[in-house]
Amino acid sequence: MNKIHLISIFAPLIICCLGFAACNNPRQDKTSLKAASTDTIKVQRFGMVTGLKPEKMAYYKKLHAAVWPGVLKKIKECNIRNYSIYVQKIDGKYFLFSYFEYTGQNFDQDMAKMAGDTTTQRWWKETNPAQIPLPEAAARKQIWQNMEEVFHF
Repeated sequence: MNKIHLISIFAPLIICCLGFAACNNPRQDKTSLKAASTDTIKVQRFGMVTGLKPEKMAYYKKLHAAVWPGVLKKIKECNIRNYSIYVQKIDGKYFLFSYFEYTGQNFDQDMAKMAGDTTTQRWWKETNPAQIPLPEAAARKQIWQNMEEVFHF
């Protein structure tokens, strides 16, 4: 499977992911966020990680090969762009890495809007059982763990 195919499978996940920041991360740790300014919009970049159950990988990929239109619409409405999810096997375990950019004015409000969406909630009921939260995320009853950005060019 080539990289482009993998990206197309995982790109729209976020919501899953975003068991995402919203449901699973309603109060972002502001120390892990980095903002970049352009001429007109402020962009916050997010990197997150979670585990993936090996027996759920095929189903997870199948879901993301045809993400529900309502999920994609809500992601866009909530000011998320450039969303990608990657999978990597490390020491016999599978991990998902997600990256997305937030361009809105109120992250918490947009994530609450996403979490309140019934289509998104149904999506998470499909995707969340495939994931294995890292211990720090699990302790906060979240699925995805924020990562610290150490370099951006």
